[in-house]
Amino acid sequence: MIRLNKLEEEIMNVLWDMKGAFPKDIMAHLSEPIPPYNTVLSAVRKLEGLGYVDYTVHGKSHKYHPKLKKSEYGASIFRNLFHGLIGGSKESLLSFFMKEEDVDIEELKKLVEKIEKNEKS
Repeated sequence: MIRLNKLEEEIMNVLWDMKGAFPKDIMAHLSEPIPPYNTVLSAVRKLEGLGYVDYTVHGKSHKYHPKLKKSEYGASIFRNLFHGLIGGSKESLLSFFMKEEDVDIEELKKLVEKIEKNEKS
């Protein structure tokens, strides 16, 4: 799964939040500066080509809806970062969270329990 650019991710977030939208509705929910209509439509069509988005025809317009679940995309991005930047080391990941995210020891214990439970199943 490829990493989406900022506009594509923003469009996907609109579609995930709204469970589907027409292009004008997508544009209404994009952050400023809003790109031109054709740019948004090109990005949506790229997402469709990647298999992340599908559409239904409503008269002369298309309503786009996500085929890819937000959790699937997030998990894929996390896996790529985890293996690419941290080398897949759980120890390095936990160390990062302890240093950078101010995770307390109780949260870490719960996380370790979940990891161990997943490794057993």
